[in-house]
Amino acid sequence: MEHSESGQVERADRQILSRAVRSLLRGFAHNPNMGIGLIILTIAGSMAVFAPLIDRYDPLRLAVEDRMMAPGPQHWFGTDGVGRDIYSRTVHGARLSLLVGTSVVVSVAFVGMIFGLVAGYDRRMDAIIMRVIDGIHAFPGLLLALALIAILGSSIQNVIIAISVTAVPSMTRVVRSTVLSLRERPFVDAARAAGVPTWQILLVHIAPNTLGPVTIQATFLFAVAMLTEAGLSFIGAGVPEYVPSWGNIVSNGRNYLYTAPWIVVIPGLFLTLTVLAANLVGDGLRDLLDPRLRGTRV
Repeated sequence: MEHSESGQVERADRQILSRAVRSLLRGFAHNPNMGIGLIILTIAGSMAVFAPLIDRYDPLRLAVEDRMMAPGPQHWFGTDGVGRDIYSRTVHGARLSLLVGTSVVVSVAFVGMIFGLVAGYDRRMDAIIMRVIDGIHAFPGLLLALALIAILGSSIQNVIIAISVTAVPSMTRVVRSTVLSLRERPFVDAARAAGVPTWQILLVHIAPNTLGPVTIQATFLFAVAMLTEAGLSFIGAGVPEYVPSWGNIVSNGRNYLYTAPWIVVIPGLFLTLTVLAANLVGDGLRDLLDPRLRGTRV
């Protein structure tokens, strides 16, 4: 009897997984841009993971005799003003940019979910939390990040913290707006009437229904985090100059834009394509998860 029940559960799980895969494939068919975005992100992620295996030189290696070399067989993407290999620095720069983007998304999603759930469900806490969020949101994101880095110091961890603080308000607002509509639903009223604790209502009944908007917002925050990190590094306020990042490479090459444009163009192109891919995936997820847009093409 137990074997029969477990077999039925396994078959049900397989059917649910099969339906999810078919739905995802149909989404790709209706929105090929999402598939293109996923391919680009997969390539960028592979570069980041296998950077030590696919680089050709140490990204910190100085070779003054090779400085300002154009792309060629020896240096595929050329070299910069002190002879560092642009290909190796670009590959390792993918690791840092994706690390920053992923870390910011995870931390912002966690904090934003907590603030948004509490603010959307409890009217008294809503007034307190949202005034704090409004105060953070009143500062331009880049200026607030600069101020935080000036206080904390220049490092990868502090860059992640600074960008996360500037991005929390947007995630909190998305979660709060979703919770405001969910807290009046019959299933929430039924849970209250049954005496279910508030924390369980938030985590079990409401939080799962916010994952769609949170996932969509996370893809856009991923792109914004990479752009912000590149902007901070470009003006010298991000990670230290010797650390290979796409923003640092572009910043180092701006003085040689007319004589050695490859220093700026190549890492800038990688950054542009990765950000574009994240936005394409975000648009595709919005179409898949929003029933009003499902089946339409952007």
